Amino acid sequence: MKQDPIADAIAAMIPAARTELAELVAFRSVADPDVSPLGESERAARWIAAALRAEEFTDVSVVDMSDGRQSVYGFLPGPPDTPTVLLYAHFDVQPALDESAWTSPPFTLTERDGRWYGRGAADCKGAVLMHLLALRALRAHGGPPVNVKVIVEGSEEQGTGGLEDYARAHPGLLAADAVLVADAGNVRCGVPTVTAALRGITMLRVRVETLRGDLHSGQFGGPAPDALLALLKILDSLTGDDGATRVRGLSADGTWPGVDYPEADFRRDAGLLDGVRLTGTGSVGDRLWARPSVGVMGIDCPPVAGATPTLHATARAAISLRLPPGQDAVTATSLLTAHIRRHTPWGARVSVEPLGQGEPFRADTSGAAYRAMEEAMAVAYPGQAVRLGGFGGGIPLCNALADLYPRAEILLIGLSEPEANIHAVDESVSVDELRRLATAEAHFLRTYAAAKSRCGA
Repeated sequence: MKQDPIADAIAAMIPAARTELAELVAFRSVADPDVSPLGESERAARWIAAALRAEEFTDVSVVDMSDGRQSVYGFLPGPPDTPTVLLYAHFDVQPALDESAWTSPPFTLTERDGRWYGRGAADCKGAVLMHLLALRALRAHGGPPVNVKVIVEGSEEQGTGGLEDYARAHPGLLAADAVLVADAGNVRCGVPTVTAALRGITMLRVRVETLRGDLHSGQFGGPAPDALLALLKILDSLTGDDGATRVRGLSADGTWPGVDYPEADFRRDAGLLDGVRLTGTGSVGDRLWARPSVGVMGIDCPPVAGATPTLHATARAAISLRLPPGQDAVTATSLLTAHIRRHTPWGARVSVEPLGQGEPFRADTSGAAYRAMEEAMAVAYPGQAVRLGGFGGGIPLCNALADLYPRAEILLIGLSEPEANIHAVDESVSVDELRRLATAEAHFLRTYAAAKSRCGA
């Protein structure tokens, strides 16, 4: 097999990268002051800024965002007349609310069976190390072949829009010919994937009221309507008997053109119990990436322990609606709100409060950057063809960048393959995937620079 000095250099840097990722994971950088002090996020931002300065970035700054959080920006100049590539990651993480459920402490990076476990190891602090490894390997072999901009966001998981606001207010800051967003993942470990579609989301809080106060069900049950039952009827109306989302006016028959997700693999990755059927119709890819999906995020109701036979005067739920590319979040919010009002039974009073929304995204995979990534992935994953995949979560910055820089190519890769268990207990990153994707990124920057040079860009 032909030697690859870039891959060899990255492999040699993996032990040091583990130490660095352990330092970064140790920051409890949840961008929610109700969960974690903001000082933790600020320390993580300073750590990343110092790492960029150590890589000889000429312009590094920790930038205050409109949502009260911070992002880290850096610029590393390449040779004259070369294109500019923007590298994206985020350092904020999801909470680890039940730390006792983790096999090892969530903010202590722990190695087991070729994986590093810790909150943010894959989503998305590991991607910060992926970028650093790629740039270090290039520096050891002639330097970066392109101008490199790096932006590491501090509130992506909260979806509060601080970085999007900043980008729109400072449109030159993130301008680039190509954008590499490292917040997605391969469809499976060892299967190189470029994400072509991101689901959007709208979230609502629903409140139902039927009585002036709770009542004894023996004395009033039967004629008096229970608000919790009314809420459950509303929630039940959101799906058909097959479990597919049913909201009038919202298309639910899309088809997915990219790589499919075999049902057996999906059942295993999702942890479905034996005998439990999948919901919806169509292929797994259709249901995941081409059709809307409703979910109940939480319900306010009495716990079973200590419950009494009572009619409930009020009930609340928070619901989410995931949207495929081609559907508009604003329109979907309106349709969902109308559906809830239409299906509220017994004349109950209902109020609907928006909690947040993000638009879906579809990437253009026909340009020079995508072809360069195909070549780069072929080096990092010999014998494997690149797949086009979808990703369940939204990345709000993608739409903002597409609006600001319509000629820029946006590619999505990352470390969040199914075994990574992101947003959940025992999140982890595959060491092999980190090594391979850092290798792919380094080769991508080289290949893309060469391609743009050939076409005179």
